[in-house]
Amino acid sequence: MAIHFTDQTAREAIESGKPVVIDFWAEWCGPCLKLGPAVEALAEKYEGKAIVGKINVDENDEISSENRVRNIPTVLFFKDGELKDRTVGYVPQSELEAKLEALL
Repeated sequence: MAIHFTDQTAREAIESGKPVVIDFWAEWCGPCLKLGPAVEALAEKYEGKAIVGKINVDENDEISSENRVRNIPTVLFFKDGELKDRTVGYVPQSELEAKLEALL
């Protein structure tokens, strides 16, 4: 199951140095809701290998601002505490997996 991040828990995950995938979303965003199941599947498939979660931009805006998230859904990929890749808008699960695999 995907972690539901806050600004603080997202920052802690990123600073852990492990591969981290964060889906920036909002309840009112149709494409975000469509992307949700792909993020959940990614969390299950890569459990123990990567930290995969979601952050609601309406409730947590610090990480969004720090990483210049301007549109949602946006998925950011971190490793060793650094932003390595991103997707913007709805993308297929296979694209998310390919970007995550590149970090492992």
